[in-house]
Amino acid sequence: MAMASTFPLKLNPLKTKTSSSSNRELAFVTSQLSGIKISYLPSPAPSPKFLPFQPLARRVCPFTGKKANKANKVSFSNHKTKKLQFVNLQYKRIWWEAGKRYLKLRLSTKALKTIEKNGLDAVAKKAGIDLRKK
Repeated sequence: MAMASTFPLKLNPLKTKTSSSSNRELAFVTSQLSGIKISYLPSPAPSPKFLPFQPLARRVCPFTGKKANKANKVSFSNHKTKKLQFVNLQYKRIWWEAGKRYLKLRLSTKALKTIEKNGLDAVAKKAGIDLRKK
């Protein structure tokens, strides 16, 4: 039979000096079950500038704002399961006439058709994208 609860642990922090003459806390964890003392140095909190789980590339078109759609996957027995229908994003090199160079963009196929119809400058201006930064 497995126990669902955890045993309480007592935490005793002590101030110690390190070689760099900065104060750090040395903590001892004492188990209530066996009385074993375990010492460790608590790690400092991460800085607010560094977020370890930031997504690198979102599945959103910057020109049209299209993003994934939540839908149901329906089986033969009419059992519904949640799924995501992602945007058809493509990496495309597009010639930018005003900048006299190519831009490598990740955009949806709908945005690609709109750029072919209206021009890159007009679509970027409407979406509020500054092409000079890229």
